[in-house]
Amino acid sequence: MSRTEVNCMALSNERIQEIKKLIVETLKTVYDPEIPVDIYELGLVYGLEVSTDGAVDIRMTLTSPGCPVAGSLPREVELKVASIDGVSGVRIDLVWDPPWTPDRMSEAARLELNM
Repeated sequence: MSRTEVNCMALSNERIQEIKKLIVETLKTVYDPEIPVDIYELGLVYGLEVSTDGAVDIRMTLTSPGCPVAGSLPREVELKVASIDGVSGVRIDLVWDPPWTPDRMSEAARLELNM
């Protein structure tokens, strides 16, 4: 079956969960260049949804509106997630509310940054 044929079929809940896991793994390969921690552990990803047709919606932010990678980081996320088998499309919703704070970081990120 081609990727197009697979994407025309409704994904099972199990497959959606597998895709979400792959997306999280992929997000952990994307780094804010100013901070040596991936965007997922930094808490920059506010929401992740996968529909039964494989469409992915990611709600995310950056550490600040003036972040120098504001133009490139969301596109990097979009391209990497779009390459996952079973994903039919990606929509990035870049938001500033609520604003990101270091409180959103995971324990792993805090340890990495000695916080």
